[in-house]
Amino acid sequence: MSTWSKIMECVPNFSEGRDRDKIEKIVSPFRGKAGVKLLDYSNDEDHNRLVVTTVGEPEALKAAVIEAIGIAVELIDLTQHSGQHPRMGAVDVVPFIPIRGCTMEEAIALSKEVGKEVAERYNLPVFLYEKSASAPHRENLAAVRKGEFEGMAEKIRQPEWAPDFGPAERHATAGTVAIGARMPLVAYNVNLGTDKLEIASDIAKKIRFIGGGLRYCKAMGVELTDRGITQVSINMTDFSKTAIYRAFELVKIEARRYGVPVVGSEIVGLVPMEALIDCASYYLGLENFSLDQVLEYKLNG
Repeated sequence: MSTWSKIMECVPNFSEGRDRDKIEKIVSPFRGKAGVKLLDYSNDEDHNRLVVTTVGEPEALKAAVIEAIGIAVELIDLTQHSGQHPRMGAVDVVPFIPIRGCTMEEAIALSKEVGKEVAERYNLPVFLYEKSASAPHRENLAAVRKGEFEGMAEKIRQPEWAPDFGPAERHATAGTVAIGARMPLVAYNVNLGTDKLEIASDIAKKIRFIGGGLRYCKAMGVELTDRGITQVSINMTDFSKTAIYRAFELVKIEARRYGVPVVGSEIVGLVPMEALIDCASYYLGLENFSLDQVLEYKLNG
């Protein structure tokens, strides 16, 4: 990667978290290709979702993403799909994130190129979101996804929700996809010692920005049936302005009113080192601590 002049990240989310064979087939385009590196992929059976983190030179990354989308469209049938995570497509969301040597404008352009090609190649309706959105009401992924796969059959026929690329008709089995460009996001989940989903959902409503909570925080309640607990599933859309520890502490504060303990938390996919160092500084009460004091950072710098 050190020889790459431009590094773009992509974190596609696929609606398959249970079938290992399908997961490996979807991930395969990111393996063994020049100009592309697979960093991480994780699946969740309760969410029934696969999150892939990959980086590459823009053109090589573009080709791999388009190939993976094609495999997912072929393998995933949303008429037979169920899971805790909201979804509107076999390939639910495809964000591009500029990492090094490239700009947000280039990420936006790349997202539009990918959107146009997958619409033409796979007859898949595409919505542009976040920084790539064609209208203000399409910026928020939650607004685009509202109604999910089942409701999209009618929603997509409304003029204000006509897709940016592809037919104004939901794909029969693969639904629709949101493609865009954004800043790095931290997927962070907090587990609660209760099986009552309404408690997790109520806490999520209180901590997310749209409900009067933290500015760069999106959240929802999720049931983890296999473990008999629930979860506040959080997306931190700008960790540099709203720290992870603030979300964690606010969940604990809100859970206290229900007499519910926090029993753990998890990071999904990869996380910037600065985000974790920020948490360490807070909980250890470090004074005047900087990234330059981290050994691995100095070795890689």
